[in-house]
Amino acid sequence: QLVESGGGLVQAGGSLRLSCAASGRTFSSHAMGWFRQAPGKEREFVAGIGWSAFSTYYGDSAKGRFTISRDGAKSTVYLQMNSLKPEDTAVYYCTAQDRAAATMSPSVGYWGQGTQVTVSS
Repeated sequence: QLVESGGGLVQAGGSLRLSCAASGRTFSSHAMGWFRQAPGKEREFVAGIGWSAFSTYYGDSAKGRFTISRDGAKSTVYLQMNSLKPEDTAVYYCTAQDRAAATMSPSVGYWGQGTQVTVSS
């Protein structure tokens, strides 16, 4: 029900824009966000945005470099990633959750299949 796109291979310092579109239903009343998971590591919160798009939250690794936005009418969420670093390499997952964006969890809600982001040094 959530389909991510926009991942790929980029050099350090470059940018990527991830997109996540809902299919089959809308999530206009859900918070939406992004988590990521690198090999051997736990799924990590990257960014979240409230249903109204008024409130945004970022994990420490994303602050100042990533920007989350959404098109509520289309239940689409975006993640603009700038100044990418090799440590940003991971599978990025989109999620929609019926809870506040500030309390998004890696173990609840709706999830996409993930999109690989690889940052080369």
